[in-house]
Amino acid sequence: MASVVPLKEKRLMDIKRGKLPSGILMRDFTPKGIARALQRGYYRYYNSYINVKKGSVAGVSMVLAAYVLFNYCCSYEELKHERRRKYH
Repeated sequence: MASVVPLKEKRLMDIKRGKLPSGILMRDFTPKGIARALQRGYYRYYNSYINVKKGSVAGVSMVLAAYVLFNYCCSYEELKHERRRKYH
């Protein structure tokens, strides 16, 4: 007999498309819940890419790429005005 897992305890990837809005609304959006979600994501990343027997530069390069993309998004307004300026 299969046990039924409540919608609140399912992973976001396991929720059907029709139940997605109610599944998202059941998540914990308190500061403590958001901190737990960030902590789970950090540990998942660390155990997948950093804490492995044969590591490579893939994990560190992903963090570096995310950092570069974040800084580009933050400074996009200034860069947008720079590219339209004439220097001659």
